[in-house]
Amino acid sequence: MYENTFPEKRYQKTLEFLKEQVPPPARVLDLGVKNPFSEIMIQNGYEVTNTTGEDLDDNFEAVKNDHYDLVTAFEIFEHLLAPYNIMKEIKADKIIASVPLKLWFSPAYRSKTDKWDRHYHEFEDWQFDWIFEKSGWEIKKTLKWTNPVKKIGIRPILRKFTPRYYAVYAEKK
Repeated sequence: MYENTFPEKRYQKTLEFLKEQVPPPARVLDLGVKNPFSEIMIQNGYEVTNTTGEDLDDNFEAVKNDHYDLVTAFEIFEHLLAPYNIMKEIKADKIIASVPLKLWFSPAYRSKTDKWDRHYHEFEDWQFDWIFEKSGWEIKKTLKWTNPVKKIGIRPILRKFTPRYYAVYAEKK
């Protein structure tokens, strides 16, 4: 997944936000297959179970188990056609999720070789908030941050001050 790059800033910001909202130890269901950030959570005292690659647009079984303290969804919901459906089915009382924000100067991401590595949505913050509210969650805290790149051009300049990622901590109403 990250052959030549590792999103260190994103992982650092995400981990800080996670620890601030739900400190370890906590039982976490992390939506998405095991990944480098799953390992980081484990190294920081979380007990993490990942989903197994099932299509989360259609299969909600993993989130119907209520023995988790928290569900996490880091850069997952933008890949789903209807994130509202799975968010409504989550039995845990807490969720932390993050998404890349829609950038007006850049098209949505799409891999031409991997059908799972595509963004159906790139959200504006209000759209992501609305999904939480409509699916029965109360947003308690949010965080946005930029993702500058070391390239030359107009878009790299815009990325220095335009927020790219958005994280939300919410609790069931």
